[in-house]
Amino acid sequence: MTSLPLAVDPLFVGGVGLEEVLIVALKVGVAFAMLMVSVMLMIWFERKLHADMTNRMGPTITGPFGLLQTLADGIKLFFKEDLLPNDERGDSAIFRLAPYLTLIPAFLIFTVVPIGGDFDNADGKVSWWGNTTQLQIADPPVGILFVLALSSLAVYGIMLAGWSSGSKYPLFGSVRASAQMVSYEAALGLSLVAVLVKSGTLSTHDIVAGQADGWNWNLWMTGFIPFIVFLIASTAELNRPPFDLVEAEQEIVGGFHTEYSSIRFALFFLGEYMNVVTMSAIMVTLFFGGPDGPIPFFESFGWAWGILWFMLKVLAFCFTFVWFRAALPRFRYDQLMDLGWKLLIPLSLGWIVALVALDLAASEGWNRPLVAVICFAGLMLMGTLLNAAVQSGKRKRLAGEGFD
Repeated sequence: MTSLPLAVDPLFVGGVGLEEVLIVALKVGVAFAMLMVSVMLMIWFERKLHADMTNRMGPTITGPFGLLQTLADGIKLFFKEDLLPNDERGDSAIFRLAPYLTLIPAFLIFTVVPIGGDFDNADGKVSWWGNTTQLQIADPPVGILFVLALSSLAVYGIMLAGWSSGSKYPLFGSVRASAQMVSYEAALGLSLVAVLVKSGTLSTHDIVAGQADGWNWNLWMTGFIPFIVFLIASTAELNRPPFDLVEAEQEIVGGFHTEYSSIRFALFFLGEYMNVVTMSAIMVTLFFGGPDGPIPFFESFGWAWGILWFMLKVLAFCFTFVWFRAALPRFRYDQLMDLGWKLLIPLSLGWIVALVALDLAASEGWNRPLVAVICFAGLMLMGTLLNAAVQSGKRKRLAGEGFD
């Protein structure tokens, strides 16, 4: 195994032996433990922070500051009665499978995220027991495509859960999830194109390495707009407030997991919060330099500082998701669809064209300010025409319904 594809972990360059297998097993175990602990803390963090924002107490009794409340809830759910649908109305086999289709992709996405490494003074690699490796489980050459594929797969768990329940309310939730995923996956993918244009690679490690200086973060290299689109689209894809219409309790009881109980409901709950942590890590990787950050002292342990900066950035996004929940009212379904199809997708497409035009102007020696003005005017014209078309369609629809 001396000839390996680009961006594969250097641990395997000299071949694969017992030591390499043990290092990979160690990384998998540590990553899984970190992710599970972070999910438990995220549930506690959301309950406490949301309570504080709404002038309540949150968990206070189980453990210091209520830290063990999540563990207590998990133990309680594990021993509750498990319910299965009647096979005449639903499908018990698919009903059992659905929670795992939501949980497993969340963990697999995290495997391609660099969580540490000194990217300022080195290439992010570390030396353990005489072996050079990266602080991520895997670095496939198509890492971003891997992320997109698995994030799209997660909706199958929600869709199959609603369909296999044999009840109309879970089915409503799963149909909403399907439509919501189609709308926002397109915008999310288009926002990633801007990052790939600037980075020139699909490897998550190389994307982080290209942002090794704070001035090179993709947040401002892509002009902020792709990050804003990605944040909104990922919030909708995670079914987080204000886009949690697949489990809108005022309309469809509990949404797609209405018929679930016991450990299967806990798996959905765990998968939702694991997705929040994982998607926060992906945003940090794509737009905020991953583990990149200043190393004030102990430069020989620069990779450890990277872990600290990575965790702080992920925590900031977890705070943002909780803040959205406390501050924003739930969108109506037509507003949700309009935001995806009529704003985010056209904006992403227009911004990609503008970025490519500016890069082409730089390489060909064109007048960049003039190209920037033309791109801005084109975006404004596109927005005006799109808004006019939307308003015209709305007026015709209202006139046809007798409201004109």
